[in-house]
Amino acid sequence: MCRLDYHDADTPRRTSSIRYIACICQVQCGSFTGMHAIRDWPAGERPREKLLLQGATALSDAELLAILLRSGVAGRNAVDLARDLLSAFGGLRPLLEAGQQAFCAHHGLGVASYAQLQAVLELGRRHLQAELVRLDCLDNPATTRRFLASRLRHLPYEVFACLLLDNRHRVIAFEELFRGTIDGASVHPREVVRLLLEHNAAAVIFAHNHPSGVPEPSRADIRLTRRLRDALALVDVRVLDHIVIGEGDGVSLAERGLL
Repeated sequence: MCRLDYHDADTPRRTSSIRYIACICQVQCGSFTGMHAIRDWPAGERPREKLLLQGATALSDAELLAILLRSGVAGRNAVDLARDLLSAFGGLRPLLEAGQQAFCAHHGLGVASYAQLQAVLELGRRHLQAELVRLDCLDNPATTRRFLASRLRHLPYEVFACLLLDNRHRVIAFEELFRGTIDGASVHPREVVRLLLEHNAAAVIFAHNHPSGVPEPSRADIRLTRRLRDALALVDVRVLDHIVIGEGDGVSLAERGLL
């Protein structure tokens, strides 16, 4: 650690020199953080002010994350910490999908930050669902897939879910029905029929995820879809699609002519 011992520092000029040299020594020792504090940045470069001036799309992943984190740690401002986290987790998506234990294990993060992040993610999912309530799902397949991906893609286990629709193909509800290996033995048509009748649904879009990230539908997926389609036809409920969620946009059985 650098030390400066001046005994004659009575004049303003000498005092200014001491402060200047002290600052240089502190920077070299890594103990000076003031010049890196976000509040000392030009207004147009601070993440929050930049967002308000230019819009959220103008910010990098690290800058957006810094706004959420709000503060950094000793020697690292919020943007530095955000960059460290993105590097450690391997990108934004792995960070956002990290479990509580893995997330909180990193220096500068705790349960409060984790809870805040989960709240933001859930707000995003609910925003997508609210948008679907106003839209025809068949006319807005991209929005439908984004919503289903937001619900299922991050899960480490398979989930079979239903997007229940009214006669105008607007969302009534999203329901997770089964977890585990999704096949004809684990997904029971009578439970699916009962759920749709309870909600007075006129149509349905099925979805399930592949934790491997490969969304290619299996033969079991196709057989199950057709079995459910035939069962629901008896109660006048239309199966519009079955979407397999993985990396990318997912795969639609309807688009492949597999219904």
